[in-house]
Amino acid sequence: MRKSALAMLVLLLAACSSGGDNKSYYQLPSPSVTTTQSMNGQTQGNRQLWVEQVSVPDYLAGNGVVYQTSDVQYVIANNNLWASPLDQQLRNTLVANLGNALPGWVVASQPLGSEQDTLNVTVTGFHGRYDGRVIVSGEWLLKHQGSLIKRPFHIELKQQEDGYDAMVKTLAQGWQQEAASIAAELNRLP
Repeated sequence: MRKSALAMLVLLLAACSSGGDNKSYYQLPSPSVTTTQSMNGQTQGNRQLWVEQVSVPDYLAGNGVVYQTSDVQYVIANNNLWASPLDQQLRNTLVANLGNALPGWVVASQPLGSEQDTLNVTVTGFHGRYDGRVIVSGEWLLKHQGSLIKRPFHIELKQQEDGYDAMVKTLAQGWQQEAASIAAELNRLP
């Protein structure tokens, strides 16, 4: 009797532990990239922008999606993970969003030449929060014709649904909103 009870307990513990290991992987949705093509297939643009780097702090640089549980505490998920490094996802989607928002520009994630503007972004917040909101914050620095332009950003959006899927979609919406703000600033440059 004891052996069968012990065996049942072991099976129950094994079932519980294996059920908790279901991992979900998240990728920021990226818009389809539109480009202006010439007859020979080369992308044409009067202006050039190199998105040199999007950096994130250590707490966002890991695999786990981050959720803020109080005004001072953050949890890094063990089973809800980024499918690829967050800084790469942010950079790739920023290039795509800026490329769509800046007709006549060539926007790339590698150097384009000596006449390019250079954009660096430091993301300090990219997480969900206990009150049902998501935070997208940081600052960007643009090198344009020898001068530097620096702008902070802080976006808070309310999630429309519960869960990590909705949180990631809302974070992507906030990131796209910031890309639109950067594009508007770039369009005002001489």
